Amino acid sequence: MVRFAVALSLLSATTTAFIVPSKPLAFKIPATSSTTALASGCPFSGGVVLPGYPPVKVQEEYADALDKIDWDEVKSDLKSLFSDSKDWWPADYGHYGGLFIRLAWHCTGSYRMSDGRGGCDGGAQRFDPERSWDDNTNLDKARKLLEPIKLKHGLGLSWGDLFVLAGTMSIEDMGGPYLGFCGGRIDMVDNAQTRALGPSPEQEAFAECPVQGDCPAPLGQNTLGLIYVNPEGPMAKPDPQGAADTIRDVFGRMDMDDRENVALIGGGHTFGKAHGASKSSPGDYPYENPANPWDGPKGDGTVTSGFEGAWTAAPTQWDNAYFKNLIDYEWESHMGPGGHYQWRIKGGKGPKAPMAHGEGDQDLMMLTTDIGLVTDPEYKKYVEEFANDPEAFAQAFGEVWYKLVNRDMGPVARCVGPDVAPAQAFQFPLPEKPKKLANMNKVAKDINALLEDSSPDDFIRLATQSANTYRATDYLGGCNGARIRHSPGKDWPANAGLDKTLAQLEGIKESHGDGLSWADLIVLAGNKAAEKLGAPGLPFCPGRTDAPDGDGWKPVEHFNKELPATVKDVVDRYQLRGLSAKEFVALQFPSYSSSAALKAALESSDTSGDVTAEALQFYPELRTWAEYYVASGDKVYGNDFASAWTNFMNADRFDGPLGNECELAP
Repeated sequence: MVRFAVALSLLSATTTAFIVPSKPLAFKIPATSSTTALASGCPFSGGVVLPGYPPVKVQEEYADALDKIDWDEVKSDLKSLFSDSKDWWPADYGHYGGLFIRLAWHCTGSYRMSDGRGGCDGGAQRFDPERSWDDNTNLDKARKLLEPIKLKHGLGLSWGDLFVLAGTMSIEDMGGPYLGFCGGRIDMVDNAQTRALGPSPEQEAFAECPVQGDCPAPLGQNTLGLIYVNPEGPMAKPDPQGAADTIRDVFGRMDMDDRENVALIGGGHTFGKAHGASKSSPGDYPYENPANPWDGPKGDGTVTSGFEGAWTAAPTQWDNAYFKNLIDYEWESHMGPGGHYQWRIKGGKGPKAPMAHGEGDQDLMMLTTDIGLVTDPEYKKYVEEFANDPEAFAQAFGEVWYKLVNRDMGPVARCVGPDVAPAQAFQFPLPEKPKKLANMNKVAKDINALLEDSSPDDFIRLATQSANTYRATDYLGGCNGARIRHSPGKDWPANAGLDKTLAQLEGIKESHGDGLSWADLIVLAGNKAAEKLGAPGLPFCPGRTDAPDGDGWKPVEHFNKELPATVKDVVDRYQLRGLSAKEFVALQFPSYSSSAALKAALESSDTSGDVTAEALQFYPELRTWAEYYVASGDKVYGNDFASAWTNFMNADRFDGPLGNECELAP
């Protein structure tokens, strides 16, 4: 079998490499629920409701077991493993750190801002197609090495947490920076989410990739089967500036800036090596050989990426030599032993790296993507900074690594464990609650007085648009923070006119002082407006605080800037928010006000201009529940609205990975 060795991101040790297939690899995917199928249940009390996650009962069992995990013992077991080289897969340089850094990076680096999918929450790298990406060649060995630790500590130690902790502790064990560890990842039980990353029909429906190597956003990578870009250069050509441009584009899809890119790539390539000393195949894809016996090439015969060599002379030691090597030597491209373009020090002079196994040494190497960092002027200034200031490099890498591995974990309130770092900017932290909240009964009375002369629809829309920013894939957005007041989101077409509704509430906000946040006021006004239209009494959980700016808008822009234009848009958005079809239909109660009005909407022959009504009519999963509410009557419809609305308004009130501050759902 001819195996395309395709490669990593730019990643680190034991990297993966790169002849890009002419078309996406065809994976044989076992039949499971589709990515559009969602379990019913609220977004918090009962766990994650996106497809692929285990039943609520199993999630509750996980939460109980997580509380009992002895993290010190897990760390001790990992440290013992790092230097415990196994005959069936020997450790490079006697240390598995490079392999585990790559494992964690490739698990977390699949995250994309466009819809919050990817990342290591879920441990989805265990499933195809991601498991069999060319970029993930031989990571099945890394997971096998960790299996005894997983089995020892049981349900409370998720695969996702174990992957991230193994990579993070590897950095620390080799002398690198350790900012902290955010635990609480919930393992998926199938590939329902992974399929959306591609190559798959689900990915093609989300976003096509007409040309391998030039996949556009909203996909997270520019080559299906890779984490980011081709290290050999664009379209496997040794073009350093082109490589720098694609790094900026693709890494930007997970919200990394130039300085973060340089720190991240340099930190990853400080450790380990790339494998490609021969052109022989690295073996079967996992999907082709699920049993996966450990009898392939080992040691210096291992082929992973098709590139060969280490970036520094001390591949198991933290330092800033990667940057010094880039600046101090002149590099030239050549065809490496694995059949890919890589770079060597011109003239053959310079430091050498030890062989990963046995005696001797070998020349250092760089990838085209590495050389791009000193070709591009903006990147080069950060290479020079880190070459001259090792402390700045250590701080920058520690922070960006923590960002890389936790982007899909949401606010810091979801993190558990003894080493959780202080809230970082990428987690969009909110201010602390005031010591004394306003009297919400008096606030509600003022809102009811305002509604005597105002349209309830305006306040329902304000609360709904605030809540609509929430997405269950990475736990970002939602009402908490009241970012609806800030640019750029407040200026998006979908939010046109909401500034006028906010202005109507200004008097109430001012009269109740600092104890009343805009976020609480928006939700409570939505509650009272829905009640005026016939909804039953809606419980209210105060304590939200207000974001100082609109920084939190950027990650949720893709699905919130414009109103849905098609039935597919409607379906994509309610699923991304973690709503079931039943909950979405129940949330239409204020719009239709009664089951009779809903019946009329289903029977209407003209849905032009009302894409939601069109979705209710023509999307079978939604029509089924609409018919249910027509048959069941106003009381059932209203009660289910109350439950769905309350859960949706409180979806972002986190207390650990599964808990919520507001257990109010009827």
